[in-house]
Amino acid sequence: MKFFRAVFIGLIIWILGVSIFLLSYFMPIMDDLDFQANLVLSLAVVPIVWMGSWFYYTKDATTHGMMVGTILFLTSALMDALITVPYMMAPYGETYHSFFTAPSFWLIAVEFLLTAVLFWSFRVKSNSQKTINSK
Repeated sequence: MKFFRAVFIGLIIWILGVSIFLLSYFMPIMDDLDFQANLVLSLAVVPIVWMGSWFYYTKDATTHGMMVGTILFLTSALMDALITVPYMMAPYGETYHSFFTAPSFWLIAVEFLLTAVLFWSFRVKSNSQKTINSK
């Protein structure tokens, strides 16, 4: 496993995710902007994590998708704990407890991991099976 590569990609995913989350507040379509931001983020997570997984697997095709997804997610969650909550959420009354126990956080976490595992299953595992079968 290329740990530092996965951490770096996790940082990029976090930056893109936070940017999309914050930008969604500037385009009010719904009355509940918090729900809108979470909805936009949940829709954006799939292509962002898919691209991050693709970028990771260009150099390593041996690590299981659950491991890669876990490292990517934990990196993003750590950045949420270090930057997002204290600097972007706490000024608006959000706490660590409310942020990390919100159902939307955990639904996005599951979506995050599932996307990485599905990428591995469809793109990495299936390609290695085809290579083995062609020999």
